[in-house]
Amino acid sequence: MAELNLREMAPGEFLWQWGANDKRTPADELTPIWPESCRADGNALHCGAAGLKGSLEIQGVGKRFSAALVKVFWLDGQSRVYTLTAGQPTAQLFGSASDQRSLSEIASAYTALGIEHILTGIDHQLFVIGLLFLVGFNRQLLWTITAFTLAHSVTLACSALGLLTLHSAPVEATIALSIVLVAGEALHREPTLARRFPALVAFLFGLVHGLGFAGALQEIGLPEQHLPSALFTFNVGVEIGQLFTVAVAWGLWYAARYWPRLALARTATVYGIGIIAAYWSWERAAAIFS
Repeated sequence: MAELNLREMAPGEFLWQWGANDKRTPADELTPIWPESCRADGNALHCGAAGLKGSLEIQGVGKRFSAALVKVFWLDGQSRVYTLTAGQPTAQLFGSASDQRSLSEIASAYTALGIEHILTGIDHQLFVIGLLFLVGFNRQLLWTITAFTLAHSVTLACSALGLLTLHSAPVEATIALSIVLVAGEALHREPTLARRFPALVAFLFGLVHGLGFAGALQEIGLPEQHLPSALFTFNVGVEIGQLFTVAVAWGLWYAARYWPRLALARTATVYGIGIIAAYWSWERAAAIFS
C-alpha cells in the first residue's frame, strides 16, 4: 500500500509527499490528480480561497500498489484518511475533515448526482427500455416500474448504510444478464413468467440494480451529516432520470403510431439491446475470475 500525506500549512496551502517505502517508490507508479481549484508546484499544493475541495484521484492504483492511503491533516488540527483502490480511485474532499455543506446543498447535489448516474448508466437505461418493450405502455407498466423502483431503493439503502455488502463484479455481471433476459422475453409472445408477472421480474432484478446504484454512490461518498437526506435525494434523482427515460420512450412510441415504418425498428432495437448486454455478460463474468 502507498501512503500520501497532505498537511495544511496555511488556509488553502498544503505540503504533500509520499510516505517512506524502502521497497517501492510510489511516485514512480502513482500520479495524484488534484481538484480543479488546486495547483501543484513541486511538493506545494496551492488551492487558494476555494480550499481543498473537489475530486482527488490517484492514477495507477491497483497495479503495483493495491491501494493508496491519503492522509489529510487540516490546519484546525483535524485529520481524515481516505482509502483509494482500483475500484474506487477517487475521493471527494470538502475543504475540511467533515462535509460542512448545508442540508439544501446536500439535497441539490445528490439529486443532480442521481439524475446524472441514471442518464449516463447505459446498462440501467437499457434494462428500463427492455421493460418497456416487454410490457408496453399500459396499466401493467405502472406496477412494473413501481416494483423496480421499490426493489432498487431497498438494496441501495441497505448497501449504502453498510447492512449489505457484495463484490461489484458479480453484481455488474448479473445486471448485464438481467438485460439479456428482458430483451429475450420481449422478442416473443409466449405466456412466460416474465410476461405474466413482469412486476415480479422487475422487482427481483431491481434488487441487483440497487446494488449497482450503491456502488456508484460509494465512489461518490455519503456525508456523515445529513446522510439520510443525501441517500433519499440521490434515489429521487435516480427516479427523475428513470421517468425521463420512460417519457422519451413514450414520445417515440406515440410517434410510431403515425409513422408505421418506425415501428418496424422494434425488433432490431431489441436484438441490439440483447447483443450489447450479452457482450457485457461475457466481459463482466470474466472479470469475476480475473
